[in-house]
Amino acid sequence: MSERRARGPLQRVQRRSRELQGQVEALRAESAAATPGQREELWLRCTQLKKLVEENTNALHALKKADEPAPVGNYSQRKEEEEKLLLKLSQQLQKLLLVLDQDNVTKNSAGDEAHQKGPHAEEGNEEEEESEDEESEEEDTEEDDDDDDEEKLLDDPNVRECVAVGNFDAQQEGDLTFVKGEILLIHDKKADGWWVAENSKGERGLVPRTYLAVPKEEEESQEESEEHIEVVDETADGTEIKKRTDSHWSAVRAIAENDTVEVLTTTGAVPAGFRPSMLFQLLQEGEEFRASSYLQPELTPSQLAFKDLVWNSERNTIHPRPTRVSLIVTLCSCKMIPFPGTGVQVLSRHVRLCLFDGSRVLSNIHTVRATWLPKNPQTWTFSPRVMGILPSLLDGDTFVRSNSLSSDIGILFELGITYKCNSTGERGELSCGWAFLKLFTSSGIPVPSKMYELVLSGGTPYERGVEVDPSISRRAGSGVFQQFMSLRKQPVLLVKVKSPSVHSKDILNFLPETLIGGMCYIHLLVFYRQILGDALLKDRMSMQSTDLICNPVLATFPQLLDQPDLMDALRNAWADKERTLKRIEKRDQEFLKSAFVLVYHDSVFPLLCSTFLPSYRWAEEEVELSRWKVIHEFLKRSREKDGALEYLLSSENTHRAFDISELAYDFLGEVRENNPGE
Repeated sequence: MSERRARGPLQRVQRRSRELQGQVEALRAESAAATPGQREELWLRCTQLKKLVEENTNALHALKKADEPAPVGNYSQRKEEEEKLLLKLSQQLQKLLLVLDQDNVTKNSAGDEAHQKGPHAEEGNEEEEESEDEESEEEDTEEDDDDDDEEKLLDDPNVRECVAVGNFDAQQEGDLTFVKGEILLIHDKKADGWWVAENSKGERGLVPRTYLAVPKEEEESQEESEEHIEVVDETADGTEIKKRTDSHWSAVRAIAENDTVEVLTTTGAVPAGFRPSMLFQLLQEGEEFRASSYLQPELTPSQLAFKDLVWNSERNTIHPRPTRVSLIVTLCSCKMIPFPGTGVQVLSRHVRLCLFDGSRVLSNIHTVRATWLPKNPQTWTFSPRVMGILPSLLDGDTFVRSNSLSSDIGILFELGITYKCNSTGERGELSCGWAFLKLFTSSGIPVPSKMYELVLSGGTPYERGVEVDPSISRRAGSGVFQQFMSLRKQPVLLVKVKSPSVHSKDILNFLPETLIGGMCYIHLLVFYRQILGDALLKDRMSMQSTDLICNPVLATFPQLLDQPDLMDALRNAWADKERTLKRIEKRDQEFLKSAFVLVYHDSVFPLLCSTFLPSYRWAEEEVELSRWKVIHEFLKRSREKDGALEYLLSSENTHRAFDISELAYDFLGEVRENNPGE
């Protein structure tokens, strides 16, 4: 009860708007399936509902910030967004009134009189309705020649609002369900016939173009509209909907259906341009976009050999593989990033990056965590070079490799926060903006090595023209100086792109053709690839043999890329070992590989099977601290006892039940098939 009494005037208007929005949606759904006898009642309800929307709009206009019992953040922005919602509801009701009212319009004077009486007109005009149907059919016949013009108008990029001409149920994740007669706002008209649309609830997804039509002008009769809809609906029902081959639209599902984000945006806790993170959703859906998958060898199109793992008999190691894209990208800082409201606790600030061609993700998704100061939360910084005990998750130096021939290839940067709602305890991940850096010019020349200041866009990479925080532009004046100051307040990402040195390029060329990762552990990845080459190309009994390979390093090392604290443990253990090596030993590659295997067995391998190590969970501080305590204690004991054997044999320690996957590497189950798009 105390919360209700404390609710301010603006909150009361917002709550009333949400109630009205639900009533409008229910009314529109009923009218789409209404019989002629029900339209009178629906017309009355629509009129009454429009009056209630106007009353709430007037109440909103009368509000003043001084009337609020407590300070309200982003008051002007929230009030303006509420006004837009009420205007949208009023427009929807006005269109519905026209549809319901036009059912009683006739082409003669008797019909005009009936229309003047409104929905209270007497029934029994069946003969007049039949004549209307005949006239409308004749008019439709005359307009058949204009179908091509309507199709062109539908494909016109300037036409954003469409009407559904039939019912459509989502056939796979990412589709948007709608009903006949529903008004949809089109955001992206894709060439494959699946368009990105938004309904009146703000839900987004893919819709088939064949189910859409341009709304009729207000002066056209409803009979014409219905006849036209029936023709197109017949086409829609008979059209086979082709399955999309892309794998990224499932990530749009969370962006379209996340009610929590809508609530946070409505209450002003986050700016209007924030969205659920698309790249985070892709990471959550499986192994396809994880670095552990891209670390595995790739097959040739014939699937009879390895594409990016070839043996060099002269040097007794794998061949280096130069690639079309080989860069070092350094994340420097992010500026003017909007800070969420008090109702949201931020658990992590980070940047996720990957290779992107405007429609598809072409690599693994790599994550770098940002640091910030409480006195300046809008500025994020990154460590330019991670050394010593610093976590690899903070490494701002990132290598980027790809052999993709796409002319549109570039790097997609998505700034994100992991949040927790204070009121509900619900966790989630939001995108705070994204930027795309194209790596080649239109003539195919690589972009120069330099510092880039990338202005962040709001929404998702599949949206255009969305600002991270629209209130910045709204507050700007029309003068040149005001516009200049507004640009300086826009969120930006500073990145430095450079070509790797000769030494770094030699190391990078031992890695897979497509991979993004931190520079601080690149030498560990090279060890894995060299050991992989030995097992698959040199030591295998026959090239036709598909037997399991007994090798704990090959079987478990990819797991470290999904658990960065264990990668740090291996990195620190190897650094300790390197300090004890002699110069001649450091030049012996076979000796180094053997030493690396021993270090691996004495450091991270026992931890992967330990029951004392909690499962890795992203951005949970308690879990991260407890894991690091276990890791630190184990590494300390391993150094003191000169290995992990004592730990493994001790009755004080317990391990998970043995599984053959801890030792056996099944390369047929791990290799990646050739992807022509890469």
